[in-house]
Amino acid sequence: MISVNPSHHHPMQHDEKIANTILSTAIHRGSQKSTCPSEIARMLFPDDWREHMKDVLAVAIDLHHEGSVVITQKGTPVDVENIKGPVRIKIA
Repeated sequence: MISVNPSHHHPMQHDEKIANTILSTAIHRGSQKSTCPSEIARMLFPDDWREHMKDVLAVAIDLHHEGSVVITQKGTPVDVENIKGPVRIKIA
């Protein structure tokens, strides 16, 4: 079950769609490669992907807390409470 942060005003299925795309992309890349969150946003929301980056990151952080994915910076797992700068997502 994906926990949804109360500040989200998007319907659950929106987050679920993002989560499924993150997971399938991360699984497809395998543990040696990571994915940029913007790739996920572009796949799902080609017209206004920039507006959805926060959602993609929020869902990725939920998945990170669940242990499904690891959020990294320069190849190292990052403290998801203090993300600064670009991150990548890879399968845990």
